[in-house]
Amino acid sequence: MSERLLFWGSGSIPCWKPMLVLAEKGIDYESKQISFSEKGHKGPEVTALNPRGQVPTFKDGETVICESNAICFWLESMYSKQGTELIPSDPKEKAKVLQKAFESAENMQTKAMQGVLYYYWRTKEEDRKEETIKENLDNCRNELTVWDKYLGECGHDFVAGKQFTLADVFFFPFLAWAWRMSLDFNKFPNIKKYFESVRERPSVKATWPPHWNEGEAQPEKMAYLKSL
Repeated sequence: MSERLLFWGSGSIPCWKPMLVLAEKGIDYESKQISFSEKGHKGPEVTALNPRGQVPTFKDGETVICESNAICFWLESMYSKQGTELIPSDPKEKAKVLQKAFESAENMQTKAMQGVLYYYWRTKEEDRKEETIKENLDNCRNELTVWDKYLGECGHDFVAGKQFTLADVFFFPFLAWAWRMSLDFNKFPNIKKYFESVRERPSVKATWPPHWNEGEAQPEKMAYLKSL
């Protein structure tokens, strides 16, 4: 049994990010998948390590880390010489990676997920306002346009340059989730090219949310994303 342990849930962006890091670094760990529908994240195994009852929750020996981004940075710090170098040592390259990583974590979260998806899911149909939906869609479209331009200007295969880095670990799961929710990438050609390329990466294939392989999402529920 590995001294490293990760509790995670399928389809969770916060869970997917450290799983990508672990795969890229080639770090052995015990995988403990929980069921959100059965509230596995509130079970005694998780809450014994994380009083908030949230995943991902990661344990390495006596060290416990319960925040997705913190896990990613800690793993890269502790295992920097193993597997893929996710944060370059060169100061200028490091700055690019950190900039894009935090930029995607902040803006894709607030403008794509919270503004569009969370509003749709968490607001009753009779309470949804057309002007709010339009504003949210405009914000999401503008954000995706920014990233499409970044990828076009970059001239490389990845968000922050020639190599897969922590910036891609932070950015790709948001795109994959949007794809799952029926977003049409044909309107964002550079994003589409990036998504199709990174999707074939071994670490992505190895950590692809298992329930996504069991059947289609329910695109009719998010069909309005196609208006982007």
